[in-house]
Amino acid sequence: MSAIFLKRFLQRPFQVASIIPSSRTLIRRVADKMDLSQPRVIVEYGPGEGCHTREIVRRMHPDSHLILFELDPELAQHLEEQFRPDRRVTVLNADCATLAAELAQRGHTHCDYIVSGIPFSILEPAKKRELLRHTYDSLAPEDSAAFIIYQVTNELVGHCRHFPRVESEYCLQNLPPMFVTKFYKTANGSAPKHAGANGKNGHHRNGNGRH
Repeated sequence: MSAIFLKRFLQRPFQVASIIPSSRTLIRRVADKMDLSQPRVIVEYGPGEGCHTREIVRRMHPDSHLILFELDPELAQHLEEQFRPDRRVTVLNADCATLAAELAQRGHTHCDYIVSGIPFSILEPAKKRELLRHTYDSLAPEDSAAFIIYQVTNELVGHCRHFPRVESEYCLQNLPPMFVTKFYKTANGSAPKHAGANGKNGHHRNGNGRH
């Protein structure tokens, strides 16, 4: 277990949300939802100590750009130090609601993937709706573009009706077990080639978002 992760959880339990970082299985399942073989603009909400970030960085194309939004200042500093040698990674100690402005500042009109582990269930309804709308609007109008979350509950599906297609699987190999859910920007959204039509690591539910 990461010492800084435990420390920040004890200090800010509602913001950090989990006492232990994600398992290797969960990290792989989240990363498998993305096709990182091409140059992409990727955003991560609440990367914490960087366990998912490291896997994304390991897989992503040399010409990709990864933007991290981390509200906790100590974790943001930890991420900055960890990824400073990699010019593809930008660490922001900022609210992810500022995503559109941060993308524009870096010359991007949209991003290809948004990955999130932040605890949406504890957000106020208005804040949740606003963030989900910003998220949808910031994704590129491409079949591959998607919002990918890992959460203890799958309640967010009911708030994401504006995403036309949803796939979800349950990862038991994590403490606590997590839903990994992918919201596609377009109705024709396609899974990464390496994951296959039904997903590589588990059962997916498609279409109407009733899970």
